[in-house]
Amino acid sequence: MSGPRNFLAELQRRNVPRAALLYAGAVWALAQGISQLSPAVGLPDYATRWFLIAAIIGFPFWIAFAWFYEFTPRGLKRESEIAQDASITRSTGRKLDRAIIAVLALAVVLLVTDRFVSHGDAGKIAIPDKSIAVLPLANESGDKDQQYFSDGLSDDLINALMQFGNLRVIGRASSFQFRDSRDSSAAIGHKLGVAYLLTGSVRKLGDTVRINAQLVKAVDGSGVWSHSYDRPYTDLFKLQDEITHSVADALKAKLLDIGSTATQSDRPPSGNLAAYNAYQQGRFYAARNNESDLRTAIEHYREAIRLDPGYAAAYAWLGSAQSTLAGNYLGGADADTMYAQAQTAIDTALRLNPLLPQAYMTQAQIKTNRDFDWRGAQAQRQRALELAPNDPLILNAYARGLAILGQVGASTNMMEHALQLDPLQTGTLQALALGLGAEGRLDEAKAVIDKAVELQPSSDTYRVMQACVATWRNDFPAALAIAQEMSPGMWRDVGMALALQLGPDRAAADAALQNLIDKHADSSGYQIAEVYALRHDPDSMFKWLDRAWDTRDGGIGFLLNDPLPLRYKDDPRFAAFAQKVGLPTTTDAKGLP
Repeated sequence: MSGPRNFLAELQRRNVPRAALLYAGAVWALAQGISQLSPAVGLPDYATRWFLIAAIIGFPFWIAFAWFYEFTPRGLKRESEIAQDASITRSTGRKLDRAIIAVLALAVVLLVTDRFVSHGDAGKIAIPDKSIAVLPLANESGDKDQQYFSDGLSDDLINALMQFGNLRVIGRASSFQFRDSRDSSAAIGHKLGVAYLLTGSVRKLGDTVRINAQLVKAVDGSGVWSHSYDRPYTDLFKLQDEITHSVADALKAKLLDIGSTATQSDRPPSGNLAAYNAYQQGRFYAARNNESDLRTAIEHYREAIRLDPGYAAAYAWLGSAQSTLAGNYLGGADADTMYAQAQTAIDTALRLNPLLPQAYMTQAQIKTNRDFDWRGAQAQRQRALELAPNDPLILNAYARGLAILGQVGASTNMMEHALQLDPLQTGTLQALALGLGAEGRLDEAKAVIDKAVELQPSSDTYRVMQACVATWRNDFPAALAIAQEMSPGMWRDVGMALALQLGPDRAAADAALQNLIDKHADSSGYQIAEVYALRHDPDSMFKWLDRAWDTRDGGIGFLLNDPLPLRYKDDPRFAAFAQKVGLPTTTDAKGLP
């Protein structure tokens, strides 16, 4: 046994185990550094893998070096050339110990940094190779009125590429943020989290369509595929298919192969291009989401249906525009009439095509905003998600439905997934901020809603959520400053009423609440209840929740994921109210202390 023992002792004397540990620690730290820096400097995804292979090959050479050589005050010498009483391996060992500690500390710092960078921003993940964003095709027709056509083609390419199951396709909201952008392809790819960009231009002149399309690597803008097309307008659908399959072939993408999904298309079943043109104009105006443009969109959808009575997608989006108009801009009998028209449109769409996700999404919208049927609405969203599992807007809607039903943890996870597909979708960011707040993750909620406001600084609905997050964080100066910057109207009044409750001026706080009651009691009962929750006045909070239910205030849907009323979720009146309005009586969300 003395032989093995002597050998082990000699290994220890020559610091071979320390050298091995130092080597392993250095490789670990360097591998993490390469992995984190690769996207920024344009190294390929396999760079870290090849580094590790090289390190494994080099390990025995390093061990041999540690056995045969020793560092001395006079430089590197072979161990056999040094007299035993002249060896300084003990001193070298102490230096190696310090080096090992330093290298391991660096590796830990890099690991923590990687975790923070990867998970500190909601929705941010590593960029997969099979990922693409379709940037809005430039309208080169010379006619601004043709913008709907180029936008429609861009939309269609996004929807068509979403049919490929192993390809991550960024949603419209995020891709269209880069219309006419001067950012580099690398910057756009980094912001959207994609490896490839599809860019190009469209020109429609009379009966001819000219499309230039280029597929490029985001990291350096190098071309992967490009083509120019001059085709008759009557070949438009065939041309769209050709571009889609060329891109998919270049990325080796595969069509979805899931039993419950269905191929999604916005084209009229008859191939009527005039109907399709009217439909595209409807989508263009509806995306502007104001009362005037919604009414214009409705007329275009009706024209599409007149030209093709079997056009299910036109019926579905007609119902969506009518439901949005009723919920956001109408009241009383006018809203009831518009909702009834929307329901008729959806019934027709589903009769024509029972596999149309948008029809189920609009049905969910009606059940939520008109009927307050929370569970029925979620069942409709579930069906839409089964049919279009890669659509970020459907993922977002389903996640919001989970939050309404008190499943906030699952909702937050799904919203983060939706943001992987549409990272700059401000509506999803707003909803995620609410969910994070309801989980007590207030600093993360602030970062998320700040990003939404940065993207759309003119939106008062995002500003008021920003003020709410500042209020939850008990940050009076920030909440007040945000509210004061908002444009006059209901949301500014809500923001001011919330912010001032945190301040030292009780008269101002009381006046702001009374102003909210005097001006908006019939439309903002739920927000008034929130203010009373902030004031630690549960009796008044429950009184105004009842008032909000009497006026069918849509804010009721936030009850189970709003930190303010959840402050009193253990009060027996809370469960009783939730049961009365058709909501679950429990939630995994947290209330403010």
